[in-house]
Amino acid sequence: MRWFWIDRFIEFESGKQAKAVKNVSLAEEHLHDHFPGFPVMPCSLIMEGMAQTGGILLGETHQFKHLVFLAKVPKFVSHRPARPGDQLIYTATLLEARDEGGMVNVTAHCGEELVAESEIVFAHLSEAEAGIPAGVNQKNVVEVGLAGILADAGIKK
Repeated sequence: MRWFWIDRFIEFESGKQAKAVKNVSLAEEHLHDHFPGFPVMPCSLIMEGMAQTGGILLGETHQFKHLVFLAKVPKFVSHRPARPGDQLIYTATLLEARDEGGMVNVTAHCGEELVAESEIVFAHLSEAEAGIPAGVNQKNVVEVGLAGILADAGIKK
């Protein structure tokens, strides 16, 4: 099973910047336990949405010919919790794109309010380097699961 922490792209400028939306909903089961009586979206899931936005931006820059893996998060700052009813806007800016990987800067806003900010480093790995067994159909997540989200944003893979 794959988990997607973005709902759709609202802007996409190849090789430069992407904006994605995440609607935080009480229908998401993880919010019922985190925390009872005061549901908030865990920072790790906000971070994952930021990474998915930036990883897709980097992957598209190379026409998705590489498997993109989160390698390092040198910076992550949470400014306030995300609660049910919030709409997070992730804005990823490509800082560096090379054959071996890349780096993005990503912010998460709810309206005008800054929720979180991060710097994320990605690595491009082959299936063997990633430890994916031979014969396993491990297409890039964008090709398999996010094709509809990308198509809604007018992105062709």
